[in-house]
Amino acid sequence: MSRYRLTPTPQQETILRQHCAHARYVWNLAAEQQSWWRPGRASAPGYCARAAQLTQARAEFGWLAGGSQMVQQQALRYFAQAMANYFAGTHRKPTWRKEGRHEGFRIVAVKPGHIRRLSRKAGEVWIPKVGRVRFRWSRAVPAVKSYRVTLDRAGRWHIAFAAIPEPIPGPGTGQLVGIDRGVAVSAALSTGELLHCPGLRRTEQARLRVLQRKLARARRGSSQRARLRTAIAKLRVREADRRRDWAEKVSTDLARRFDLIRIEALRVQDMTRSAARSVDQPGRNVRHAVCWRDGWTPRRPAESRGLVPRSPRSAAARAGP
Repeated sequence: MSRYRLTPTPQQETILRQHCAHARYVWNLAAEQQSWWRPGRASAPGYCARAAQLTQARAEFGWLAGGSQMVQQQALRYFAQAMANYFAGTHRKPTWRKEGRHEGFRIVAVKPGHIRRLSRKAGEVWIPKVGRVRFRWSRAVPAVKSYRVTLDRAGRWHIAFAAIPEPIPGPGTGQLVGIDRGVAVSAALSTGELLHCPGLRRTEQARLRVLQRKLARARRGSSQRARLRTAIAKLRVREADRRRDWAEKVSTDLARRFDLIRIEALRVQDMTRSAARSVDQPGRNVRHAVCWRDGWTPRRPAESRGLVPRSPRSAAARAGP
């Protein structure tokens, strides 16, 4: 999907946030209905049944009818697709969406006149109930039939046009490469190249630690805590943008250089999660890995204090003849 930076006015941003709230509310209602289902019961309502229920709810509640019907229906369709992927075993079960984390909605049935270019670096897109909203024309916009509007934690609006990119042609030389993923080194190629994923600079890391300390002391619900969370989110988003840009450039470069690419099936996230502690207090799985390497088994805390009862047979065996 091609993503662009959206620049709404304050009035337009208010309506966009309402669209996000309505989409999140409808999604959570569908998730609550699905949570009632148990094996042996009748099947949970599908998309058509939930769409009929949505029509009844819009007729009964004015605040819901004030929103866009397309936004709310597409939230139900998104949930139905998420459940289908879950039952197919390709994705996890859809969960509740939280304010500030899952902000976005989808628009379909896009017509050619809904997207137009204003200048070399600016364009505008038509959004229901909002009107025409400007976005940065950073690259060519493909011909699409749907798009998705999202809001990240740093307060930035983006619009992503649903389009399948053109495949990158290989060199045709028959060359192959193996990629070994890791933590200290992001990717090691069989050609000997070591690729490192960029992150925050030292000054940015120091600022992040200062902001996190201030956030820990800030009172919950205060305006200062909200400002600190926004500042931290901006640093996190900056880091994520750098990593995403690096991944896109590296993957494109590898696709152009090699005809066959083999990647190690390694879950780096699980490795970093289990080791995210200190040397004195290692992670959950690090101690067991070290014990397995050194050939000894760690004792439980109760055994180290001598609180585990011993059987007379084991005591006699230790004592010897």
